[in-house]
Amino acid sequence: MILLKLAWRNIFRNTRRTILSGIAIGIGLAVMIFGDAFMTGINESMIRTSTDTFAGQGQIHAQGFRDTLEVEKTINNLQWVVDGLKQEERIQAFSLRTESFAMLASAANVTSIMLYGIDPAQERDISKIDEAIKEGRYLGGSNTQQILIGSKTAEVLEVGVGDRVVVTVAQAGTGDLSQEMLRVSGIFRFGIQELDSAVAFIGLKKSQEILGLGQGVHEIALRFHNLEDAGNRSLGFWKRYSRYGNEAIGWKDIMPQMEAVLEMSTLSKAITAAIIFGIVGLTIMNTLFMSLYERMFEFGVLRAIGTRPLRMALMILLEGGCLAIISIIIGSAIGFFFSWLFSVYGIDYRGIEFAGTTINELIYPVMNVRQYLLNPLYVLFFTLVAALYPAWYAARLTPARAMKRSF
Repeated sequence: MILLKLAWRNIFRNTRRTILSGIAIGIGLAVMIFGDAFMTGINESMIRTSTDTFAGQGQIHAQGFRDTLEVEKTINNLQWVVDGLKQEERIQAFSLRTESFAMLASAANVTSIMLYGIDPAQERDISKIDEAIKEGRYLGGSNTQQILIGSKTAEVLEVGVGDRVVVTVAQAGTGDLSQEMLRVSGIFRFGIQELDSAVAFIGLKKSQEILGLGQGVHEIALRFHNLEDAGNRSLGFWKRYSRYGNEAIGWKDIMPQMEAVLEMSTLSKAITAAIIFGIVGLTIMNTLFMSLYERMFEFGVLRAIGTRPLRMALMILLEGGCLAIISIIIGSAIGFFFSWLFSVYGIDYRGIEFAGTTINELIYPVMNVRQYLLNPLYVLFFTLVAALYPAWYAARLTPARAMKRSF
């Protein structure tokens, strides 16, 4: 306790230096706290954007369908799957879909697309197709001869709302070509090249009719109450519905590139933290050495009256610890303020594309207890590590050497 009191008094012998050092280290801690909150927020936003735009947080297919996209590979025991999903507490909503390659032709041009058959009502709870409509209207009503096309597709075909297009697909089983004339009811723009230029949507029943599927579907898109469940590969849900020749997968398997991006962001946070901790360590070491040299005569007297080297080193370590506590208080306060501020008002990165995902919402930093426990502990740990060298130097001082250097 005596050494602790001495250490606390010693760091305030030069109040200006202590405060400036505390602010410098505190800013480093604040950057770590805010950076962690911001990266967590942007990761969650990217996941939501990628899954909520169209793909869904999870999907169920027949095994092998994702690799071949064969029209014949519809979901097995569909009624059992649908009845089970209706009883699942984890599932908020699901939507049945068909998926097939198709040719889309107009009087001016022709292009290849991925044609999805969707249930308009179910799809509202899964994707943002209805929100992406920029011209015309969403699917619905008694007219089944409707199609939604992307803005880029509309440019290629030189068509607008109300124009007719011809869709050509290969039927299941026979491979015979089936054609249907449809009217463009709406044009959507997601801001994602793959969707705007190579995807079209028609009603589920119409797609089953022209593909010759009967009541079959190729995909069930899922939305969970808790997004973390969708990314948990060990969840029993996936095994339960990966039966009867089907496979149930979450967004990490649907979009493996997104998982790679998240791992990269974790690595970038670690690199940033290492750089900040290096700066913190050098700041601490410099501050303690300046304090040590200013009190060289005092250290010489302490050694002369019998103070052991270990206690000398311990006093320097305690001074470093006290400085770390001051820095943690300052840094946590700054980090909390900016994290809270932007978690309320958000950061506008809308329209920026990253890793194939176009951010279409404000980024809100996500605050959690871990940021205010682990990061300060890391600062305290690295402060004590940085104080080891000044402490070792002080422990090796002899009275004569210390007093000589003080004059």
